[in-house]
Amino acid sequence: MAVVETERRGQILVVRMNRPDRLNALSHEMRTQLAEAWTEFRHSSELEVAIFTGAGRGFCAGEDMKESLANNQPGGRRPAIEDPFMSGALEKPVIAAVNGYAMGGGFMLVERTDLRVGGKEAIFEVSEAKRWLLGGYNHGHIANLPYPIAMEMALGFRFTAQRFYEIGFLNRVVEAEELMPTALSMAEHLLTLPPASRVNTVHMMRQMRPAPSAEQQNLAAALHERGAKSDLMESRAAFAEKRRPNFKGWDDPQDRYGLPTLDPVKG
Repeated sequence: MAVVETERRGQILVVRMNRPDRLNALSHEMRTQLAEAWTEFRHSSELEVAIFTGAGRGFCAGEDMKESLANNQPGGRRPAIEDPFMSGALEKPVIAAVNGYAMGGGFMLVERTDLRVGGKEAIFEVSEAKRWLLGGYNHGHIANLPYPIAMEMALGFRFTAQRFYEIGFLNRVVEAEELMPTALSMAEHLLTLPPASRVNTVHMMRQMRPAPSAEQQNLAAALHERGAKSDLMESRAAFAEKRRPNFKGWDDPQDRYGLPTLDPVKG
């Protein structure tokens, strides 16, 4: 059984993550097959719009924690080939049909799509704060959300589909049985547009999305060094073993004070 399934519906490609027993967690195999599917979609002369969804009760649970523990490699292993969806090289629009849990790396997949339909039972979480030395500071910024909501996202709180619709992160919230019909209807609308207009407009809109500055990214890199690296794997081990984590926090307790700021980073 393929861990990524594709289905053609005329000019529409449905890309479905297919590890329902693991809530479609991102194994190395799945990342590789996704890269292959998006590459095929990009270069196809017949396919113009994609719908991205998951099998079962999860859209994508994010990083495969068990695989990370086995490889002693937090964050998972990336595919050897380029994934144009993740790299930004994909010129064609992608619609997310979020059927269930979209957590961590799964949330990031939704974030990269252009239009988003959520089932009423879908749950969203930016999980970096639970797994890394720095929370997902950039996600609320990229979504252009108000500061307290961006902070709530960065600190790992969960959001319902209805809440994300209300703050403008989702385009539609529908009953489970209407999820794919709604996504297909949106895809069919895109196909009524002149092809160059569709491609050019999507590209322009993507260029206008907010992004962290180089200085902010440098600060984030510095903050990733301010904490006990052992907590990276401890968070994953606790998740896999279904227990409360035993975090160390800092190798040097003084590291919690005098944090770097943007001004020194700029210098």
